[in-house]
Amino acid sequence: MDDNQTIDQDRILKINIEEEMKSSYIDYSMSVIVARALPDVRDGFKPVHRRILYGMRGIGNFSNQPYKKCARVVGEVLGKYHPHGDSSVYGALVRMGQEWNMRYRLIDGQGNFGSVDGDSPAAMRYTECRLSKMGEHIMDDIEKETVDMVNNFDDTLKEPSVMPTKIPNLLVNGGNGIAVGMATNIPTHNLTEVINGCCAYIDNPDITTDELMEFIPAPDFPTGAYIYGLQGVKDAYETGRGKVIMRAKAEIESDDQHDKIVVTEIPYGVNKQQLIEYIAELVKEGRLEGISNVNDETGRQGMRIVVDVKRDANANVILNKLFKMTALQSSFSVNCIALVKGRPQLLSLRECIGHFVDHRRDVTIRRTQFDLKKAQERAHILEGLIIACDNIDEVVHIIRASKTPSEAQTNLEKRFELDELQSKAIVDMRLSQLTGLRMEQLHQEFNELMELIKDLQEILDNPQRCKEVMKQELIEVKDKYGDERRTEIIPDEHEFNAEDFYPNDPVVITISHLGYIKRTPLADFKEQARGGVGSKGARTRDNDFTEFIYPATMHQTMLFFTRKGRCYWMKCYDIPEGDRNSKGRAIQNMLALEADDSVNAFLRIRVLTTTSSSTVTTWCS
Repeated sequence: MDDNQTIDQDRILKINIEEEMKSSYIDYSMSVIVARALPDVRDGFKPVHRRILYGMRGIGNFSNQPYKKCARVVGEVLGKYHPHGDSSVYGALVRMGQEWNMRYRLIDGQGNFGSVDGDSPAAMRYTECRLSKMGEHIMDDIEKETVDMVNNFDDTLKEPSVMPTKIPNLLVNGGNGIAVGMATNIPTHNLTEVINGCCAYIDNPDITTDELMEFIPAPDFPTGAYIYGLQGVKDAYETGRGKVIMRAKAEIESDDQHDKIVVTEIPYGVNKQQLIEYIAELVKEGRLEGISNVNDETGRQGMRIVVDVKRDANANVILNKLFKMTALQSSFSVNCIALVKGRPQLLSLRECIGHFVDHRRDVTIRRTQFDLKKAQERAHILEGLIIACDNIDEVVHIIRASKTPSEAQTNLEKRFELDELQSKAIVDMRLSQLTGLRMEQLHQEFNELMELIKDLQEILDNPQRCKEVMKQELIEVKDKYGDERRTEIIPDEHEFNAEDFYPNDPVVITISHLGYIKRTPLADFKEQARGGVGSKGARTRDNDFTEFIYPATMHQTMLFFTRKGRCYWMKCYDIPEGDRNSKGRAIQNMLALEADDSVNAFLRIRVLTTTSSSTVTTWCS
């Protein structure tokens, strides 16, 4: 018994639990960051997206082939490359086929792939998919040893560590992901603009952010709408972090009955159905007045959200309030973190383009080396075939005199100083190749191969020639898939003017003896006919009464002078509204006056202009 206890004690390793937890958590964090949550800066993909595209290529699910069930694709990816939940694979597949999420779709979907209203896609047994044309171009030349292939999860198959893409996918389609301790959120961009920026970087690697923004002025979202102001965009492009302000595209339509606010494009990432429900909720709660109805009239012609404005309401004021209170104006927080050589890194626009261009250079060189090797091997064999054709009678005699094919190869190698590959090609040569036409074709193919070898060698030896090839390939992609910008840019960003939210209607400002103030619309007061007895006066506290009455408009300003010689100002629309019978609110509380100070004079002015050195006022007449 004692011996067994001694053996068990020898098997127990004493470790510091704090160090073990720290080490294990770091391993877990890096596994999530590198192998699941963050995209690679070179191709813009997380592993799941890369595996989906590669799996579809493996089963021949190309754009010119019939659709296949999404369940078939998901099963292929799960069984061979991605041993995780099927919902995560199907979710990633669906997203690559949603036109409101991807600026350029990589998967061509058929069936219910969800909607901009937030509707979920149908189950994968009902939907079908295939690669889009652009999805195929992501994997161009992958068979030419352009990228490193790594073992899959059970070491039985190979999968690409990165895609040899000609498309700067990280910027073009953006990306998002939440890892451990960090997250990424990259907006989509216009392919034409990004490729123009890449070409400019190839010509001048020292290009600045401002110069790049001449080619890539701002993100370009699949849902269109507006980008409002460029300062946040510039911050994001320079530092990797910034805030892009997005605003819906809305117009005011007028008819005989009332005005309508028609929204045709909404900010990226906004759920249309939730937006409409929230507007209706604001109206129902009384927080947004002047709206009679909200309808979703979206159809085949495109998105159309119609907000009916009441007859007596100002449509411009209502629209500005919608921008302020709803997701019709929202922001995209850019956090450009991607994997660079397996490590997460915060990247500027110039760094993103730089890493992509470096990747394209590496792919171009590796592809050229592969093509050169194949061309040299073919030219080498052609040399032997041409020698055989030039000495055909002797070659036939040697082959006929040999007892076995291997002996024939050996005799040919000795006679014409050939190697094993050449002699084998001669022995395997068909009789039809001995015709004059085929012999002429051999010479022509050999000459073409020598020109190709010369050109390929120049690409490897001359960096400028390599740049030209890279640019030419990018321009071909741009010519094939490039399109016009969808998101319009409003370059001058300014804070909302509060006056935009209030019509300049006439009001009456009343102040009581004890210092209670309120604003009442002038329409609440009626002209009294001769001999009238008037209506019941305003309610006040005991021993209080209305002492001052000032006619004004919503955009005018009230000045308040205190006993201590201080002056406060307040816009009329900031003064709380009340009906004729309400008490109003205490000025003491609204102005946050000291306990021993009080207001003893009031003044209404038309315009108040504040500068750094002085305040200019225009007095009311």
